[in-house]
Amino acid sequence: MVTFLLERTPPLPLDEAWRRLTDWPRHGEVVPLTRVTVVTPGPTGEGTVFVARSGLGPLSFDDRMEVTVWRPPQDGAPGLCRLEKRGRVVLGWAEIEVRPGPGGRARVCWREEVRVRFLPGIFDSALRAASRYVFGRAVNRLLRRA
Repeated sequence: MVTFLLERTPPLPLDEAWRRLTDWPRHGEVVPLTRVTVVTPGPTGEGTVFVARSGLGPLSFDDRMEVTVWRPPQDGAPGLCRLEKRGRVVLGWAEIEVRPGPGGRARVCWREEVRVRFLPGIFDSALRAASRYVFGRAVNRLLRRA
């Protein structure tokens, strides 16, 4: 099991940063070899389920997630989304927090705990580094693209 934190201060208002980070199908556009499908009808809220399918052919797996906390930013108040990872391979949780930052910009905090079933703890440092790299790039791309 590994945990990590990513922080960004994009030149975006709270609502726009939130919209970009919680548009689940767009995650599949910025994470290589991944496709995201929202399973439940919209709009997103507590109970929304989506699946990120990652890999190639028989080496693919589903990362099933459920939104368990959904508090969009409102009137300058921070927003918080918590996802529980409930797949057969990937477990854990992720929290996306968007709060007011300097100069009217958003301050984004992405916290995540990742467990990969059957992966021994000896690989935790490699998993942490890979997760920070992949999710860091994804967050950057999501925040850059409208």
